[in-house]
Amino acid sequence: MRVHNFGAGPSTLPLDVLEEAREEFLDYQGSGMSVIEMSHRSPAYQELHAEVLATARRLVEAPEDVEVAIVQGGASLQFAMVPLNLLEPELTAGYAVTGTWAAKAMADASRVGPVYAAWDGTAEGFRRTPADDELVVHAGTRYLHITTNETIGGIRYPEWPRVAVPIVADMSSDFMVRPVDWGRVALVYGGVQKNLGPSGAALVFIHRDLLEATSELPNYLSYRWHVEHRSLGNTPPMFTIYVMGKVLARIEERGGVAALAEETRRKADLIYGAIDRSEGFYRSPVDPAHRSHTNVVFRLSDAELEARFVEEAARAGLVGLRGHRSVGGCRASLYAGLTFESVERLAEFMDEFARR
Repeated sequence: MRVHNFGAGPSTLPLDVLEEAREEFLDYQGSGMSVIEMSHRSPAYQELHAEVLATARRLVEAPEDVEVAIVQGGASLQFAMVPLNLLEPELTAGYAVTGTWAAKAMADASRVGPVYAAWDGTAEGFRRTPADDELVVHAGTRYLHITTNETIGGIRYPEWPRVAVPIVADMSSDFMVRPVDWGRVALVYGGVQKNLGPSGAALVFIHRDLLEATSELPNYLSYRWHVEHRSLGNTPPMFTIYVMGKVLARIEERGGVAALAEETRRKADLIYGAIDRSEGFYRSPVDPAHRSHTNVVFRLSDAELEARFVEEAARAGLVGLRGHRSVGGCRASLYAGLTFESVERLAEFMDEFARR
């Protein structure tokens, strides 16, 4: 029996996607082999690959001057690739430090060139994201980097910031769960192992004018190289891309990003509802206006009770609820592949556990 998986990534995938992949595993479209066995230069894979890129573009409504690439290494490699490609002599980059992942992105960028904290929520315990007037953007800033949703801290930007420089956004945990404001955003990236597929790659959208400014880099670290080679300059993570294509197709069939954003908000409302009506039994450390829709973090009165909650939830088939090892507590990740039924089951369990 399949469990209800609330893990933060790798995360649950749609059951029909897994079943379809299982049926095709030994023989993809009459080729007599699996996708993971065939050449990435074969017509069958080339067609699959092109359709994945095209579907991703449609879903995020990318303008004509925005390119798309699939890069191995996940979001952590992007922490370095962004400054390597975008920082130029005499320019700096601002980073809004809203949690663990934003801090890691800034730390890696600092090894490449001059960067600074445009806002830092460390002293507040990462309970919210900054308002526009709190972001301090210096002269000579090439871009402002934000993390739209902090997976560990459970906070999100309610709106895209309004600043006078291009925005670079790590959207790893809310990719395809919120529309991209292309009037403000120059580059977005995210690991695909949360909303979009198995681990092994990052999806990147970048304005074409940034490619023209790219400095000379080793091929794999260059966005221009990936775009020019249609993400096929080397052997790509074919199975990840194959499954991601199926997930993207399901998102499109279900109404696209706008529909998924609304569905995810409704999922989050169920769990925050259980927290808020528990009269303090469950506590959310996040400012309500900045609560994440994809990663609901909460605490119980002590570590022993939290451990009991996680253990009993697992026995009820609700797994992946332990908080990140760096902060403890509990966390329910509500990604695209998680059914509404699973979220209802968790909300019911939370109510029942609190009563007991």
